[in-house]
Amino acid sequence: MTTHDTSPTSRALLALAELQATPGITAAGLADALGVSERAARRYVAVLREAGIPVTSVRGPYGGYRVGRGVRLPPLVFGADEALGLVMAVLDGHHDVRDRTDPVASALDTLLRALPEPVAAQATAVRRATAAAPDRAAARPDPVVTATLVQACADHRPVRVRYRSESGREWDADVDAWAVVVRHGRWYLVCRRHDGDAVRTYRVDRVLTARTLAGTAAPAPDVDPVALLEEHLAQGWEYDVEVLVQAPLADVARELPGALGRLDALDATTTRLVGSTSDPVWYAQQLAAVPVPFRVVGGPELRACVRDVGARLTAATDPDA
Repeated sequence: MTTHDTSPTSRALLALAELQATPGITAAGLADALGVSERAARRYVAVLREAGIPVTSVRGPYGGYRVGRGVRLPPLVFGADEALGLVMAVLDGHHDVRDRTDPVASALDTLLRALPEPVAAQATAVRRATAAAPDRAAARPDPVVTATLVQACADHRPVRVRYRSESGREWDADVDAWAVVVRHGRWYLVCRRHDGDAVRTYRVDRVLTARTLAGTAAPAPDVDPVALLEEHLAQGWEYDVEVLVQAPLADVARELPGALGRLDALDATTTRLVGSTSDPVWYAQQLAAVPVPFRVVGGPELRACVRDVGARLTAATDPDA
């Protein structure tokens, strides 16, 4: 194959195509295919290696050049049920699969077009006819930040994050990244802060920047990351809270979200809730749904918000208002 393009990069890419098409091709064979000298062919192989492409060479009658794994994807083989399952999973994530500007929708479109028509037909029909209702509680984090955090968890590396709380306050924290967990449409980083040695859970959509640090992260506890998230979700936020609920522990545990904090039985009829929050208004609204008496004994911010929620509910019953 003779080409008039004299660019080394273009020739190197052509060499890569020949290596992929003809595993075991020799330097002489590659030179002949490219219409160049054998020395030039070896130079193009060197260019590919410098670019990080794993080109191996084996001597002998059955030797030659081969491209290692990770360069060419295996053929996509899906069943119709698997293709439909992918579309349904994307819809469950509340992505607008009909919006071609959405990167997830675009990727899904590319995937479906690569599949045989009989396999993709049902999934394509669902994609065209179905729209996902937005989940107002969901929060989609920045993909670059998320990728950095996920890689730090995989590599057991510490990371420096710039975080913005619900109230708008920002701070930097050096943490050991342990796990990224998706819970009810929100992404969380479970980590250990270097200052104070405390376990923390950060909303990934509120992480402004993330930078991997040198060194090795301290090992994570030998527990399920989801369980670790649930245990620490209400710890380390800006406003501490303490609430006494007039009901047995088992009853309160059924009524309150686990993210509100730790529950302790004071006696057979009283349960103490201890936690923290960055959003006392939201916390007060969660407590308002509890169908038993409770009293805020710790946290002036929460007490003020509960008082405001109570006043608004009382005003709503006034026929003359």
